[in-house]
Amino acid sequence: MKILCLHGFRTSGNFLKKQLSKWDPSIFAHFEMEFPDGIFAAGGKSDIEGIFPPPYFEWFQYNEDFTEYENLEECISYLCEYITSKGPFDGLLGFSQGATLSGLLLGYMEQGKILKEHPPMKLFVSISGAKFRDPNICSIAYKDMMKVKSVHFIGEKDWLKLPSQELTTSFENPLIIRHPQGHTVPRLDEAAVETIKTWTREIGFYSNESCVGGGPNEACKHVNIENGVEEGKKLEKPNEVEIQKALE
Repeated sequence: MKILCLHGFRTSGNFLKKQLSKWDPSIFAHFEMEFPDGIFAAGGKSDIEGIFPPPYFEWFQYNEDFTEYENLEECISYLCEYITSKGPFDGLLGFSQGATLSGLLLGYMEQGKILKEHPPMKLFVSISGAKFRDPNICSIAYKDMMKVKSVHFIGEKDWLKLPSQELTTSFENPLIIRHPQGHTVPRLDEAAVETIKTWTREIGFYSNESCVGGGPNEACKHVNIENGVEEGKKLEKPNEVEIQKALE
């Protein structure tokens, strides 16, 4: 199974690969991960200058309110061509701008706007993702609930905390991983690792299906990470895992 991984604003595919290296490698052991660079060179200062070497890239440009976008259609066309020529892909993973863009692609696929000949995606990993705010985009991309299985990482100190929570409402039975950190790929404790490994194994088990939707939430588990206790119970709200202590 292949996952297309889209990096954040003014970073790079190699930086996202480094960000994910802090996770237990067994989580995606059965997946082939691809980390392309954005199609535009960074148009300004990168937040990772001095932390990770250039070059840096961006997928598209936007205004301060995130309501107007430049080169978005060109970006979508590029990624559709990439997915068609190098796929098929089974899922998307993204951080920040990459997660927001991935959610848009999935919404457009759900509505038959793009990638009509590509098999439905089976999974989506969103780290600090958000929805687009242009009403013309929203009326299409988020018109219906998306059936792809999704996991959303939401930071308590992330400036995109609320937009990340809003993104989860467009997916059936999302798994939500809450962490105490900010706008970053968080480190995972043992309970969170096991939860995600179970999630990815289930998707792999059903990999021959055309698409794996959320389905009835009958076997949910709430994982209390602070106490290391798992309590099997049905949840009225989406599956949630909370990492209550920051990990070095």
